[in-house]
Amino acid sequence: MSRASIAPYNPEPVQRILERAASRWPDDLAMIDGERRFTFAELNTAADKLAGALAALGAASGKRVALLAPNCAEFEIAFFGVLKAGATVTTINSGYREREIAYQLNASGAELLIVHQDLAEIAGLALPDAPNVRHAVVIAEGPNVAVPPSVTPPKAGISPSRHSPEGAVPASSFWDLIDLSPPLGEMPEGQRGIDPREDLAALPFSSGTTGLQKGVMLTHANLHANVRQYLERPGEASVIGRGDVVLVHLPLFHIYGMTVLQLNAIAAGAVQVMMGRFDMATLLSLIAEHRVTALYTAPPVCLGLSLTPLLDGYDVSSLRFVLSGAAPLSAELQTRLAERLGCPVIQGYGLTETSPVTNSDYIDERMRPGTIGPPLPDTEERVVDLETGERELPRGELGELLIRGPQVMKGYFNQPDATAEAITPDGWLHTGDIASMDADGYVRIVDRKKELIKYKGFQVAPAELEAVLLEHPAVADAAVIPVPDVEAGEVPKAYVVAKPDAAPDAGELMAFIAERVATFKQVREIEFADAIPKNASGKLLRRVLVEQDRAQRA
Repeated sequence: MSRASIAPYNPEPVQRILERAASRWPDDLAMIDGERRFTFAELNTAADKLAGALAALGAASGKRVALLAPNCAEFEIAFFGVLKAGATVTTINSGYREREIAYQLNASGAELLIVHQDLAEIAGLALPDAPNVRHAVVIAEGPNVAVPPSVTPPKAGISPSRHSPEGAVPASSFWDLIDLSPPLGEMPEGQRGIDPREDLAALPFSSGTTGLQKGVMLTHANLHANVRQYLERPGEASVIGRGDVVLVHLPLFHIYGMTVLQLNAIAAGAVQVMMGRFDMATLLSLIAEHRVTALYTAPPVCLGLSLTPLLDGYDVSSLRFVLSGAAPLSAELQTRLAERLGCPVIQGYGLTETSPVTNSDYIDERMRPGTIGPPLPDTEERVVDLETGERELPRGELGELLIRGPQVMKGYFNQPDATAEAITPDGWLHTGDIASMDADGYVRIVDRKKELIKYKGFQVAPAELEAVLLEHPAVADAAVIPVPDVEAGEVPKAYVVAKPDAAPDAGELMAFIAERVATFKQVREIEFADAIPKNASGKLLRRVLVEQDRAQRA
């Protein structure tokens, strides 16, 4: 169901969002990052100059540039600088370990890496396994800060020296490149011939329905359309505009932060307030200090806000609304938090594969707690039978949610089979989420058909953790399932079959995994078993383990 239309879209390169903002509001405050302040013109000029430097390093149409950084002004300057050079940006989770970084560098085919100095060491450890990366640009938060020295091992990593150790990737300083480069101009060589409908702007990675991370091909048209769909929804008061202040505590490497915060705020002329590592006191302090008006967040933060005694010590009356996404929020918690904050709390929904927003509730009398609201303009949705994946169900019945619209990805990078499995020939995306839709098109997400674990909104692929466990010399077989957690929503639990004559300790195995994956992927529980249930073809029957675990907890 689609409730409205704002077509035609006339898609443009995504960098035009920043260029247009700089033209319309050059001297307006665009970003607060600690003690630093940036106007729209300053962000655009810095991105222009970085684009010139990146183009000289080989960034161009058809090339991918990896970006590994926490939330900071440089992240957004780099994001737009890559696009202005004509290349595609692939954003890497700043919590990844070296093997995960190397996987994405290789899977994306990135030849350049922009990395924050705090993550340069871990990136350096990944680079020996990513031979396609030719150069690194290291971010130090402020001009004239030296590039950190090369990391160990001595024949690999990142080195600022022209006489780099053998095997090291040469590096440049982010701000030095900007200071020494002239602006690239309005129509750089890399942008000529860009087709917004076909050419990729971003290549974030998502687990999709199953398995390891896949590159999600988001065109300029996909992202441009989603910004317009959200900001221009008719009769909508929960969108941001000039005068709004948005707290950026969600990671910009995630599609939620990338589009809903970064792109929407710039397009709307709102002020972004950067926040790095999450801390409840810091979040409340920033809301009070900068008079934040719009808080985009996720269920774990909503739960924390509803319970924390710290809230009584801060003035959060500036909040106009709160939007929770990335995972379902109960109607009870949604209503309770709204009463405590004194402002509407609504839910939105989307996927990396949909750029991401497909649904958002209203903040007025049309709001329906417990739902993700109706679809955005030009977004078609239907609920289909779980067995066939095709037969549309009557309103109110549970089935898989399918989505079609201009924000749906082009496909998975270099994975045509996975793309064909996810998107039907006539353009319907299988979300893998079990949902119901009422007579007015409001959607309620109930469960997930897919087997991904959602830890605080992040996707965790069981197959990846199972593969890591099988590397341990004492493990014969393993299966990973989601188990409920009050704070995180879900956490990974592993069932492990030990090899004969081996007696691995649960703590030892959890530490083994922790050394190899990001924090949000780590296994929180381990149960030893005699065997892992499988079907005749050898496929893991995780659902059997899920039911077994639920019975034990009951």
